[in-house]
Amino acid sequence: MSIPELLAPAGNLEKLETAYNYGADAAYIGTSHFSLRSRADNFATNAIADLERIKDGKKLFGALNIYFHDSDLEKLESTIEDIAAYPFDALIVSDPGAAKLLQRNLPSKKLHLSTQANCVNSESVKLYRDLGFERIILGRELSLRQIEAIRKSVPDIELEVFVHGAMCWAYSGRCYLSAFLASRSANKGSCAHACRWEYRVLEEKERPGEYLPIEEGENYTTVLSSKDLYMLDHVHMLIDAGVDSLKIEGRMKSAYYAAIITRAYRKAIDKAAGVFSGDIEPYREEVFKVSHREFSTGFYFDDPAAIEPNLTEYARNYIFLGIIGEENEPGIFSIDVKNTITAGEPIEYVGPDVLFIEDIDFTLTDKNHLKLNKADHGKENYLQTNKTLKPGYLIRKKL
Repeated sequence: MSIPELLAPAGNLEKLETAYNYGADAAYIGTSHFSLRSRADNFATNAIADLERIKDGKKLFGALNIYFHDSDLEKLESTIEDIAAYPFDALIVSDPGAAKLLQRNLPSKKLHLSTQANCVNSESVKLYRDLGFERIILGRELSLRQIEAIRKSVPDIELEVFVHGAMCWAYSGRCYLSAFLASRSANKGSCAHACRWEYRVLEEKERPGEYLPIEEGENYTTVLSSKDLYMLDHVHMLIDAGVDSLKIEGRMKSAYYAAIITRAYRKAIDKAAGVFSGDIEPYREEVFKVSHREFSTGFYFDDPAAIEPNLTEYARNYIFLGIIGEENEPGIFSIDVKNTITAGEPIEYVGPDVLFIEDIDFTLTDKNHLKLNKADHGKENYLQTNKTLKPGYLIRKKL
């Protein structure tokens, strides 16, 4: 059995390190320009040394996947030395013109075709292979049966597919809704996710201001919003289909999301490969503790219900509180607080191979080791506990 790569998202250094720690074989990031997630933190050239340190032999891919106009190509060529300095194993590109420019200036860099290019048939895969791409990130509109057919038709190229995360209302991101409603182009990396907004529709001409709402309980529905993709239960089928890389969406999401989702798919891949002999059901249950819309299997099984709009609000059962840092003294850890931690409230610690550890008998202190009633974001805080923890463990609490 060929074991696929697990590819996780990273919007900043913290998320990158978390993704690797929680089981990713590879991660993908954006640079300061040319990324379809321009509102993620992304990575400037002053982060290169940290990227090399955190990468530590694992794979790292750089997204340069906007649609390039001539002015963008000029900017790309002027920053080519900066791009060359990043420790990227491959560049993710959707635009053929940008690909040609990169091949000319960085001939040693591998190219991966972005899903934004909407490659959904074997002849297109062959064309991009012949243009020098080593991997195709297939369009999310393909079924498992169609992916299997492409694999058989083109066995000599790597195939990557999305397995988890947000789906687009449009055809793999080719959408002007955000640009029209918010003057933020999805095709330039600034999508306002206007399809997730709540809408009231059907205003009758003779009754201005009177709307017929599409309702879901007491809330207006997001009629254009797609469900989130969830393929954790079908990883073995993707492996059997010959997919080389399983990709998680979410560069703009939290380190908590990166950790829990990456960990679950790591266990599922290892279980399918016979590497992990434990029960993956508890890790599966953890996925549902991360903020998400309704889950579906997208287009994989030709299920009409899977592409119906999401009709509920985000499910959110836990709040991410922070990350465990270095152990300064036995049982005393520095903590990077994301949301206020309150003494006396039960919390949980999550680790790469530790499902979770409950704790209520912890102590919070400041930099002078004075006891605190709460620890806030942006301050130097410490946590003392008798639980066995490691740097990189996450802290959360139930809502």
